[in-house]
Amino acid sequence: MTFPYTHWKPLALDEAAQLFRDAPFAWGVAGGYAVEQFLGAPIREHDDIDIVVFREDQRKVQGWLSGWQLFAADPPGTLRPWSSSEWLPFGIHDIWGHRAGADAWELQLMLLEADGDEWFSRRDARVRGLRKELLVRYGDLPCIRIDVQLMYKARGNRPKDQIDFQASLPLLTPEARAWLRQALRYEHPAGHPWLAALK
Repeated sequence: MTFPYTHWKPLALDEAAQLFRDAPFAWGVAGGYAVEQFLGAPIREHDDIDIVVFREDQRKVQGWLSGWQLFAADPPGTLRPWSSSEWLPFGIHDIWGHRAGADAWELQLMLLEADGDEWFSRRDARVRGLRKELLVRYGDLPCIRIDVQLMYKARGNRPKDQIDFQASLPLLTPEARAWLRQALRYEHPAGHPWLAALK
């Protein structure tokens, strides 16, 4: 590896938006930045920047980032170079990258799963929805829908995830609360601390 996994100098949000603005594939901001776009204001510091794309578009993504050094998380928890034109199968979900000459990681890509007109969670295929409703605009940027983003954050339930959930909770629509409750019940059958707050 060129540098440690913990060594990040992430693109700023506006830099990432400019990088993908005219891309020939669907993409969206994810993670804490997506939460802040939903809220309309910053609430905390960020260690990295996450962009989601559909798995089926991965070769378009690789071509779009042709000047970047890209690494696949294969197996998860490790990184290896992503070879030109290599197809990343289900099971490889994350791609890290940096521009040539950079001295730290600058971008994380996450691959979304889809089947026809529907997207589905890689963790539990019962958690799914219409593809056209997964990426929405918050502010002037495409983002992963807030209830879906919170579902992904629920698994880690780290201090930053708690901050994001508590900040978002008052603004969730009844429909978003209901969707998130059901998704958490599927993915956390033993229960999850957020369920009580979502009632």
